[in-house]
Amino acid sequence: MAKILITDDEDIVRYALRATLERAGHTVFEARDGVEALSILASHAVDVAVIDMIMPNKEGVETTIEIRRKYPSIRVVAISGGGRSHNFDFLKYAQQFGAHSSLQKPFTNEELLDSIAS
Repeated sequence: MAKILITDDEDIVRYALRATLERAGHTVFEARDGVEALSILASHAVDVAVIDMIMPNKEGVETTIEIRRKYPSIRVVAISGGGRSHNFDFLKYAQQFGAHSSLQKPFTNEELLDSIAS
């Protein structure tokens, strides 16, 4: 199974994603923002990074760009609830800058697992 990094500033989202992915047999790492995600990637081999687009410190598009540059073999799945304005343009930008797929929150467990497997 895959080693997956979940990066989201919301604890409940990380918890739910972790539970789904671990039930499916994956190993999961967690980060609260892009800075923490890049720190984890520097010391752990990861197959897939699930990255929220709207986060403090280092947002998702910037994090996606850096992951694709430093770790080109990592598959990036962009996720977003659109923030307060419900603007999902960040998902489009993430794919333009290297995300392999994107999911609009809320998404189903099946959609998450399919995006990991694709």
